[in-house]
Amino acid sequence: MIIRSARRDEVGIVLQLIHDLALYEKAPHKVEATEAELLSTIFVENARVFCDVVDVDGEIVGMVIWFLNYSTWQGKHGIYLEDLFVKSNYRGHGYGKALLEHLAKICVEKGYGRFQWSVLDWNTPAIEFYRSLGAEAMDEWVVYVVSGNALDNLGR
Repeated sequence: MIIRSARRDEVGIVLQLIHDLALYEKAPHKVEATEAELLSTIFVENARVFCDVVDVDGEIVGMVIWFLNYSTWQGKHGIYLEDLFVKSNYRGHGYGKALLEHLAKICVEKGYGRFQWSVLDWNTPAIEFYRSLGAEAMDEWVVYVVSGNALDNLGR
């Protein structure tokens, strides 16, 4: 197993993993991303979002997509994990944990103050897995999203 940055020529594989994750999360119809959009955001110089993959004998079996966030209370950056996905037939082999350890190591090495992500409330296997690693739910916080027409209206 090798964890490394995804390469530009692997954009199709990354997009497929995004589709696979959306299917797992019961929302395959919500994926709007295209290869062109990923190429212009993840696979560019000075990218603001990053994709690392698990490579097992030349096959990409999982990925994390992440970006920096910031805590005003800490005065430090952190990592926000947008997506973590491991192909179903490769789960249970420690690849998901290795990806999380990889991002935690980046946080420690760079002096970032936190590492956070969201999980769907029905995803019990993931919640139990995250808790086993010492992650804590932030039950007092509610996530809000503005997108589509609401975003257009708010941004006018």
